[in-house]
Amino acid sequence: MNVIALGLSHKTAPVELREKAVLSDSAARAMIADLTASEYVTEAAALSTCNRSEIYLASPDPPSAEAIATEALVRHTNIPADSLACARYVLRDDQAAAHLYRVAASLDSMVLGESEIQAQVREAWERAMALDAAGPQLNRLFRGALEVGKQVRTATMIGRGAVSVSSVAVDLALQTIAELASSTVLVLGAGAMAEATTRALVEQGAANVVVANRTEGTAHALARRVGGRGVSLAAVGPELAKADILIASTDAPHPVLMREDLEHYLHERSDRPMLLIDISVPRDLDPAIGELPGITLHDIDDLQRVVEDNVNGRRAEAERGELIVTDAVAHYAGWRANLTAAPTIRSLRERAERIRQAELDRVRGRVDALSDDDRKLIEAVSRGILNTLLHDPTVKVQEAARSGDGTAYLESLRHLFDLDSEG
Repeated sequence: MNVIALGLSHKTAPVELREKAVLSDSAARAMIADLTASEYVTEAAALSTCNRSEIYLASPDPPSAEAIATEALVRHTNIPADSLACARYVLRDDQAAAHLYRVAASLDSMVLGESEIQAQVREAWERAMALDAAGPQLNRLFRGALEVGKQVRTATMIGRGAVSVSSVAVDLALQTIAELASSTVLVLGAGAMAEATTRALVEQGAANVVVANRTEGTAHALARRVGGRGVSLAAVGPELAKADILIASTDAPHPVLMREDLEHYLHERSDRPMLLIDISVPRDLDPAIGELPGITLHDIDDLQRVVEDNVNGRRAEAERGELIVTDAVAHYAGWRANLTAAPTIRSLRERAERIRQAELDRVRGRVDALSDDDRKLIEAVSRGILNTLLHDPTVKVQEAARSGDGTAYLESLRHLFDLDSEG
């Protein structure tokens, strides 16, 4: 039985292809049902996120299963067959395990160390189990992946430090402002970056948000999405006296807020500190604003330096995570090798046991006067001889299987003991 991973990710496909290959929960369930209805697929699971769509299979016939899985992914998503052919990857057995282990440990993520992927891997496994599509192969694979993911996050600092401008902005706010929930966030601009940063602050507890934009209708639209209120950029002056955090992200070609604009309202602030984060290029905020008392000003370069430092730190931690994955894959390979050897070892022991029982029956037929103690002694001695004789062949076959040389040993063992003739 082989394990197969087939799919595409941010490493092989641009977003316009990845979005066509996204599987909804209902589509994933329908696809799994189709796959497991095939004689070539015994187990199936589907993992679909914004950065990857992958199918995991157990199959006695990998080429046939891979063809069926490719067709199923095309049938249950919007990705064309020719596009999938160019973007897909196919991995088997230990390579498939190594891939899923790296995925669950966020070593294969677009944002190294991101935390959402483990829950997504667990969801994929639970869906397969709910559909009775996960058996011994995929259960072992996904359980191991989640254990590796947890170990990497526990034993390394791969998830430490924000690695996006919006998340760094939130970190700065949490470090500078004592009570985010009771603070007022003023946002200049209503574009994608402004929205991402505002949403990140709201997720961390910011409840009072004011959005100011040159087009007031756009300000109101963003304010509704984040649970705040909108104002015109021209009317932002009085809001400066109330704001604790100011996020500037407009597309203006020159500063929209000068030192004297803010200085005018400082006397109304009662010495409350104020954090200003300018994520625009060109800058929205006059750099001289940072010289005012109680004001902390950061621009996009400040944030990018923090992001780069954090990314470099995560890369260093990722090297430690890769060692954990390598060790876990070796254990997985050993488990699979033992599965490969197990039927032959079981057949050998069953044959040996039949011979032992036949010889005991022959002895019992000749000797009528055996006591119960005699029978127990003969039973124990004969069983001991059998176990002693089979111990070394069993161990050597298992070792050979784990090293990758097991096929020749297994075939020799089956031939020498005529195991195939017994079915």
